[in-house]
Amino acid sequence: MTDANVQIRNLRVDYGKVTAVNNLSLSIGKGEIYGLVGPNGAGKTSTLNVLATLLIPTYGEVHVAGYSLDKDPQEIRRRLGYMPDLAPVIGDLKVQEFLELFAACYGLTGRRRRARIDECLERVGMAEHRQTFCGTLSRGMSQRVILAKTLLHEPEVLLLDEPASGMDPIARMELKETLQLVAAGGATVLLSSHILSELAELATSVGILHKGELRHHGPVAEVLSSKDKGHHRLVVELLEPDQSRNCRQWITSRHPDADVKEKRSQPGLLELEIPGSRAEHADFLRSLIEAGYRVTGFTIEQSRLEDLLRNLDEPAN
Repeated sequence: MTDANVQIRNLRVDYGKVTAVNNLSLSIGKGEIYGLVGPNGAGKTSTLNVLATLLIPTYGEVHVAGYSLDKDPQEIRRRLGYMPDLAPVIGDLKVQEFLELFAACYGLTGRRRRARIDECLERVGMAEHRQTFCGTLSRGMSQRVILAKTLLHEPEVLLLDEPASGMDPIARMELKETLQLVAAGGATVLLSSHILSELAELATSVGILHKGELRHHGPVAEVLSSKDKGHHRLVVELLEPDQSRNCRQWITSRHPDADVKEKRSQPGLLELEIPGSRAEHADFLRSLIEAGYRVTGFTIEQSRLEDLLRNLDEPAN
């Protein structure tokens, strides 16, 4: 085995005639935060369920924390923390009682149990709610309690399926800090999320699934730069918004393939995508100004994860 905490080779998951995961191979190292993204039905949850030992794959090799899914599923469970999407809390238990229950399941006893419960409640910002009944918690607060439960036994591998669902902005920032601390301690974090902008900031690497297949993967910056293909989103801000229509016509007359849009909320702000190097874009700006358009802002934006998801039907690499 290598230094990877998660190793997947040729994983396939079928539900009858439907293939949810097709020939997936991944290697995720210790201390890494890996984001798994893709549209609904892409295979994200099926992949996490296999890693969590909750789903038997059709075939493939899976190792988690150095143990084989086929041979040592119980050892994997001891070293794993899993937070599924929409995980329930037990409404009749108080937050403290809920965590006591799971701490006992994890084999934590005495001072160690009390210390870990206190640490995890502090970490997720729920210490003052320890005597609150779980059934009265909001969706976001329930998510915090589930996260605290997942962290109790200091797992070597953390699997999180849409962990920020229902959380307010402050809770999402605290989640980000928590996961970074966990990864800094050497654990591997694998999470799926629909909040792509935050995922791009948090993850060290990403894998983009589409129709059960891994379409793009690697460090976030490399994945984004590899998909630019010489096309970049340009943002042009005009001093006089009433020039925008003529400006769009001027651009498309010189770049027929350019996709030029004006932001409805900001008249005079044009977003366009045209091929070329940075030098060619500089020449484009100079020509735009020489044509009489009064430009007050001009930026070149890198591709975003959202852009990759919009273009998933392109042929895979």
